[in-house]
Amino acid sequence: MTLVELLKSKAFPKLKQEPNILILGLDNAGKTTLLNRLTNEKVGKETPTQGVNGKSIQCCGIKLNMYDLGGQKAIREYWEYYYDNVDALIYVIDANDEGRIEECNDSFQKLLIEEKLKNIPVLVYANKADLQTCLDPQQITEKLKLDDIKGRDWSIYSCSALKGTNVKDGIKWIFERIAEK
Repeated sequence: MTLVELLKSKAFPKLKQEPNILILGLDNAGKTTLLNRLTNEKVGKETPTQGVNGKSIQCCGIKLNMYDLGGQKAIREYWEYYYDNVDALIYVIDANDEGRIEECNDSFQKLLIEEKLKNIPVLVYANKADLQTCLDPQQITEKLKLDDIKGRDWSIYSCSALKGTNVKDGIKWIFERIAEK
């Protein structure tokens, strides 16, 4: 089921007119591939995002705004300019890159303490789950200290943005959290 089909199902009638979702994570985590998968666009060899890759979907009176921000270290300092009016955060992790998990955790922990992002739901996608050497969701939960998160809904989904595996399940979870607001 594509994102548009999910919205058409009217399973989320309480969504506000234009929910805003940030897609963040380190460079090469698969954020753009995920966004392209969600918008039913061609998925393949994306180039690194050098700023913002924003896309909107209009369906059944709901306009969903998704913003994929570049994850290179030099770009991360500009993420804060996009924190206003955010309804949910998707944090994408390259689950196959254990060497950068500490850097990934540092970046993630900074997001969790941002005042403008407090109380919004957080979906963590453990991307690249189609690769045999990737960390599993329990390992990532431990390394990102997800069980320590208080005062907000969070979930982690193992996925493959490239193949589309488990992507819609995570998005459904996000929509349910936004609809509860």
